[in-house]
Amino acid sequence: MSVRVWQRAEGAGIALGGVLAAGFASPGWPWWAWLVAFLAPDLSIAGSLAGNRIGAVVYNAAHLYALPFLLMMLGVAAGSTALISAGGLWLAHIGADRALGYGLKLPSGFRDTHLGRIQGTGSD
Repeated sequence: MSVRVWQRAEGAGIALGGVLAAGFASPGWPWWAWLVAFLAPDLSIAGSLAGNRIGAVVYNAAHLYALPFLLMMLGVAAGSTALISAGGLWLAHIGADRALGYGLKLPSGFRDTHLGRIQGTGSD
């Protein structure tokens, strides 16, 4: 198997682990709050409004595995199921992105990632 397949499989495992951690913590949120928490990291794409280089930095900071993991550990230390679940859903988002082939962004353009170029329609 290629390295990309392994990275995608790893992402899928991280996504599943994040959802399970959030589910086991079960903060009692309504369904829409779970969806908002899961999609929130993509708000970091707004950094691209300041240019590709800044956009890559902001997006990548929001898509590192370490930050949601640390949020989950803070939740464990504080006894906060909300922090554990938020971190788990953030982690699940990043894992799902990796499983789908969306990687960390390169400063050359949004479609250029550490997993390769994202294919699609458009002129870029």
